[in-house]
Amino acid sequence: MHCPYCRHNDTKVLDSRVAEDGGSIRRRRVCQGCDKRFSTVELMQLTVLKRSGATEPFSREKAVSGARKACKGRPVTEDQLACLGQAVEDTLRSAGYAEVPSHEVGMAILAPLRELDEVAYLRFASVYRAFESADDFVAEIAMLRTERALRAGVTESAVSG
Repeated sequence: MHCPYCRHNDTKVLDSRVAEDGGSIRRRRVCQGCDKRFSTVELMQLTVLKRSGATEPFSREKAVSGARKACKGRPVTEDQLACLGQAVEDTLRSAGYAEVPSHEVGMAILAPLRELDEVAYLRFASVYRAFESADDFVAEIAMLRTERALRAGVTESAVSG
């Protein structure tokens, strides 16, 4: 670990604490060269296991890129996509696995994308779940309508109750 002040490569860890979410460790360090103190945060390396059996580090940008393609022409901002990427990474990290199957990455994208934009969700789901006919779209749209009606019913009963 290089000192951010003098670039000296010998630092000493003074204190280590696990973050509240359990997914990272905060370390308080002191430089052996200039005696300045600084903090570092270590995150668990999240690895994606591809269908081919190969592994690669998780890339939030790659997840956002797939969602961005589904959102093309939709009223979705880059900030919303960035939040989606963070939500996907948080979901995967909270599962507690160091190695996540690529299928789970896709599943983690579907939920926040559905909340963000239903049309983009349908586009992504049609590719991710390999829709084969219009019936697959009809079934997915019916599920979305049912969920929307249930949410509206819960909201109405909460307001009137």
